This record gives sequence, structure tokens and C-alpha cells, in this order.
Amino acid sequence: RLGLERADTAEKALTVIVDLLEKYGQGGNCMESSMAFTYHNSFLIADRREAWVLETSGKYWAAEKVEGGVRNISNQLSITTKIDREHPELKEYARRNGWWDGEKEFDFAATYSFVNTARMTTSGGRYCEGYKLLNKHKGSITSEIMMAILRDKESGINMEGGFMTTGSMVSVLPQQANLPCIHFFTGTPDPAR
Repeated sequence: RLGLERADTAEKALTVIVDLLEKYGQGGNCMESSMAFTYHNSFLIADRREAWVLETSGKYWAAEKVEGGVRNISNQLSITTKIDREHPELKEYARRNGWWDGEKEFDFAATYSFVNTARMTTSGGRYCEGYKLLNKHKGSITSEIMMAILRDKESGINMEGGFMTTGSMVSVLPQQANLPCIHFFTGTPDPAR
């Protein structure tokens, strides 16, 4: 929200977010119940001209500029070796902790994750299923198709049960400045409604 408020481009919003992250860190309970549940965050940041994926681990972060095709995020790190911006101490912190030897190519997701990143697009998790659904429609994604993807319960994208999807947003951002941007938000916690 502060990125939207304080920046007029996607890259400037990225800068706002990482500056706040470095100054204040992240945290706070992710559930309204008394159960303590926290995690690090990922962001899709886009404007009419460009898009970025920002993924965080504590105060450390990596950002990837989306150059084309489709891109998704879902409860795991997905930025691997294509890192366009990063926390200035990202690699050194990993090296000091013994997560990276400082010699092989640096892979953010593999270094900062507990999951096997080689299986992210082949296993049955939410990230994989979202990736498959987006690629199925690559080149012809409309707002209606995106809404259908976000409503998909079989894939786990629209979660129900102990952890529920709390809302979804679809934005149409035409590259032509004379055309309006259109944003759709769910009005209930369940995007299928």
C-alpha cells in the first residue's frame, strides 16, 4: 500500500518497499486467531511499462525484473539466478551462514529456501499449479481468465479450510497512457463468490 501511495512507477514502488523493509523489518501475526504464524513476503509489482517480483527473507531481499511471458508467486521463494536488484549484503550473509560457498552461481531461492527449488514447477503445490494455469493461457490472458485462475480451488490457489484465501485482485494495465487502468477486487473473502 505504501508503494502505491509513494511511487509512480513499479521500480520506485520496489525501492519504497525495500527501504521500509531495511528500516523496519517484517513480522506480525498473519492470523487473527491466537495461533502465532508469521512468514516472509513476496510481491508482484507492476505498472504500464514494467513488472517486478520482490521476494524477502527477513531484511534480505532479491528482485527480478519480469522481461516477458508469465510470472507468479505463491508461498515460496521463486527467484533463482536472475536477480536484477538485491540487498547489498544478501550474498555475504548467505556465505557467512554457510548457505553458499561464494563460488558457485548464486541462486536466491535455493540458498534461502527449505524447499527443493528444482521441483517448484513440477510438484503439485500452489506455485506449480499457478504456473501451469498461467502458461496454459500464455499470450491470451484476459481479466476473465485471470479471475478464473484465482477462483480455482482444485489447484489450491483459492484455498479453503484452515487457511483461506482472503481476497484477490486483477488489474488491467494498458501500455497506452490514454487508456484507463481497471482494477477488480473480490468483495468477499472467497474469490469464487
